[in-house]
Amino acid sequence: MEITAELVKTLREKTDCGFMDCKKALQETKGNLEEAVAYLRQKGVAVASKRAERATSEGAVWAHLGNGTRSGVLLEVNCESDFVAKTDAFQAFGAALAAQVAAAAPADLEALLAQPWQGQPSLTVAEYLNEVIGRIGENIRVRRFAHFTGGGVVAAYVHFGGKIGVLLELAGADPSPEILELAKDLAMQVAAANPVAVGREDVDPGLVASEKAIYEAQAKESGKPEKIIERMVQGRLDKFMKEVALVEQAFVKNPDLTVAQLLQEAGKKAGADLRVVRFSRYQVGA
Repeated sequence: MEITAELVKTLREKTDCGFMDCKKALQETKGNLEEAVAYLRQKGVAVASKRAERATSEGAVWAHLGNGTRSGVLLEVNCESDFVAKTDAFQAFGAALAAQVAAAAPADLEALLAQPWQGQPSLTVAEYLNEVIGRIGENIRVRRFAHFTGGGVVAAYVHFGGKIGVLLELAGADPSPEILELAKDLAMQVAAANPVAVGREDVDPGLVASEKAIYEAQAKESGKPEKIIERMVQGRLDKFMKEVALVEQAFVKNPDLTVAQLLQEAGKKAGADLRVVRFSRYQVGA
């Protein structure tokens, strides 16, 4: 059977594979379109298998907001090189997958990979990922996602060419333009200042204990009395909390205010009790 340019074009539209790959698949399957699709999928699986152990330290982060700013998704997908991370094919895959997480709400990564890709019953996300790996030629790994649907106002911020992304939920008021701007500012704050928790009570106790032990050892070297040492340790812990707890940080747009003071002022204007419910911050490779 003659392999026409039109037939190759049809296969390319079905699979997004390159011209020569499609032509070879049609030649191998004697022009049978469905068999050619299967051939290319098998090729993708083979490439994915060969590259499965290769390191994926590059990639990108995507954010997807929906449901009238009451829900949002943050997604990180990794690949081998920054060059591939910037390609249209990789970017399109990540954006489509973030939208799928928002629509289908998988419980975890395993559930996401087992879902039908874009509603196609014959193709799972994992199988489509193998096809993408086959086309791009690098190992690709869906690393993690966060999906906020708690009912508060959800904002997202993606920075540094998709290398850092933040999803943040703000509760206490309806999504007016002012509240949306505040939520976005807070997401930018998280991206820039990298807190580990909303408030000091949310900081991992193990991290606090580790820092406290360091401060105690340093303070004891001073030879000062025990009561003074206790105050020194507490002072350093308070300083530490101002670095790692979001609401205790200085607001990056106005360092004269803490984030807690910013929320209080904005809440008075809105007639609401504003509070940050949660946030997720992803940095590629970190």
